[in-house]
Amino acid sequence: MSLFAPSSGLTLQSTNGHSFSQLCSSHFINHVQVRTVPYATPFLSVNVSGRPFRVGSRKLKPIIASAASTVGTPKISFRGKNPKDINVLVVGSTGYIGKFVVKELTSRGFNVIAVAREKSGTKGKNSKDDTLEQLNGANVCFSDVTNLETLEKSVQGLGVSIDVVVSCLASRNGGVKDSWNIDYEATKNSLVAGRKFGSSHFILLSAICVQKPLLEFQRAKLKFEAELMKEAEEDKGFTYSIVRPTAFFKSLGGQVELVKDGKPYVMFGDGKLCACKPISEQDLASFIADCVLKEDKINQVLPIGGPGKALTPLEQGEMLFKLVGKEPKFLKVPIEIMDFAIGFLDFLVKIFPSLEDAAEFGKIGRYYAAESMLIWDLETGEYNAEATPSYGNDTLEEFFPKSTKRRNGWSGVGGANNILNTPSKKS
Repeated sequence: MSLFAPSSGLTLQSTNGHSFSQLCSSHFINHVQVRTVPYATPFLSVNVSGRPFRVGSRKLKPIIASAASTVGTPKISFRGKNPKDINVLVVGSTGYIGKFVVKELTSRGFNVIAVAREKSGTKGKNSKDDTLEQLNGANVCFSDVTNLETLEKSVQGLGVSIDVVVSCLASRNGGVKDSWNIDYEATKNSLVAGRKFGSSHFILLSAICVQKPLLEFQRAKLKFEAELMKEAEEDKGFTYSIVRPTAFFKSLGGQVELVKDGKPYVMFGDGKLCACKPISEQDLASFIADCVLKEDKINQVLPIGGPGKALTPLEQGEMLFKLVGKEPKFLKVPIEIMDFAIGFLDFLVKIFPSLEDAAEFGKIGRYYAAESMLIWDLETGEYNAEATPSYGNDTLEEFFPKSTKRRNGWSGVGGANNILNTPSKKS
């Protein structure tokens, strides 16, 4: 089935290929009536006629409180509720990390509302049916986070209050305009819409690299982080958790097939220019889910890495060769090659402004080739592996053998992100 939320009300539509028993195997919405509440504008009652359809794994609870009944009454914190009664709105739900976050939240019993585009995935390859299957267990709300009015109408049409917003939004490629449109504007839209309908906590998936902002997406993320903190300063009833992870396992696996096929492991300089404490997607999703209820994560910036020591590209390569049983063979590329290319592109941008994204992509590659994904110590002016927190149980050494057994999602050859070991920017 698919879920639509136009301004006139809520419409449910069954999807082809699903049996009636599948569509009606859980809870149903037949009638939702909403009266004015302090954090939501009045809207028309919603009627769904005909046979019932499933919205998700559990029924969305209607708002039935009136404005008069809440005058002078402090809002009760959602942290005192059972998870099943906590409505968590997830934006960026079909992105790489977003999918894991939705799965983790639903497994913990939260009432998850996953916002998704009607055509999600790379170049909109996923249909509504694909998205519903992908986000199984969550209530799916098709909307557009880049348009505030559309997003607000979609959330309003659900007829429920929002307790927590989780943003897993990230620009698709790190380009200049896309970074500001997604990492700042769309993320801000999710904050505004969530606040309008009752949200008192916002969890932001950011990145550890914003500590040393040299790229547009980093500046966009930092601008939103600052506004999020200001929101909490001005409203003591509102809180946030800013999660800044290190590299993901997937971003370090681009050369697995190359090495397996006997090709050299490519790295810049001596392979010791940078290091990271990679974290698995499942562990990161678990940490983000912890931020919903754990009070020690309130109003905190939370850098987080995986378990074990920090690894340089040289150490990652040596580990990989050992696992595939081959003699280590490295191709060391001088970092100065990238500096020359970036300088040339910056010159061309002055003549051809349309090349600004190409220049930015070069800078992204250069950044991840030389900068560590660890805590930056302002006093020493160095990265500090010991100060970078660890979380979870999954290790890169355990991940590499698994990735050699499945090529789905791994491109092996080609692509700057694979060669440079840079994280994907897809949302």
